[in-house]
Amino acid sequence: MDQSVRVSALQFNIVLGNIEQNLSKVDAALKRVAAQKVQLAVLPEMWSAGYDYKRLVTHAAETPQIIEKLCQQTAELNLVVVGSLPEQADGKIYNTAYVIDHGKLVGSYRKLHMFSTMGEDRFLSPGDQTLVVSTSAGRLGIAICYDLRFPELFRKMALEGAEIICLPAEWPKPRQEHWRTLLRARAMENQLFVVATNCCGIQGKLDFFGMSLLLSARGDVLAEGGETDTELIATFDYAEMAEYRQQIRCAYDRRPEIYGTLL
Repeated sequence: MDQSVRVSALQFNIVLGNIEQNLSKVDAALKRVAAQKVQLAVLPEMWSAGYDYKRLVTHAAETPQIIEKLCQQTAELNLVVVGSLPEQADGKIYNTAYVIDHGKLVGSYRKLHMFSTMGEDRFLSPGDQTLVVSTSAGRLGIAICYDLRFPELFRKMALEGAEIICLPAEWPKPRQEHWRTLLRARAMENQLFVVATNCCGIQGKLDFFGMSLLLSARGDVLAEGGETDTELIATFDYAEMAEYRQQIRCAYDRRPEIYGTLL
């Protein structure tokens, strides 16, 4: 694997319930970033149709064909793509992030934490496993939106060797500063890169502010989106991350024998 990787966050206004229109947006965006030598692209949460709760089963039925299309496209464009879609399995619907690497589905992660404040737990089921997966772009740890508020998940992925956290999201106003602060904290405390892709625009009663972020292992902002469709691009330098981890030795200075089991 190269010592650096070129990454992108594909931020866009998800058209609620309209798979065809959203697929068209993603198709064009992936071609644009591939032309700029991007190797890893991260899409928003539930990007095919948004949180169209009334038709989740219908949209989930389309997900296998969407994955197949993405496999074809990533093979043609030499990309790793991460994004979450509705998944139907065992009589349940999950919010599942898929990791597709140059034409192959190499991992999937079902969102662990349901955002009960907005009733997500009434329509979707939580997963029960974390995911860190090796790809041609590096070792990726996957989380989705509300997962960001649970630091234990990110520390676990860091200890399992994650180099880049990929976080698709639909994070609405007015919690912009929570989004930015928590993302930078996750990067800083675990000394790893973060690609966090939020959607933008209005969906029903919700206003999504965008503000997708590409963060260094120091928590520095390498690129940040505004409130409209955009494709952020940055280069993550693995040698720089390794050097920083030697300078401030958080991983070595931990005291897990003191922390015990967190209740």
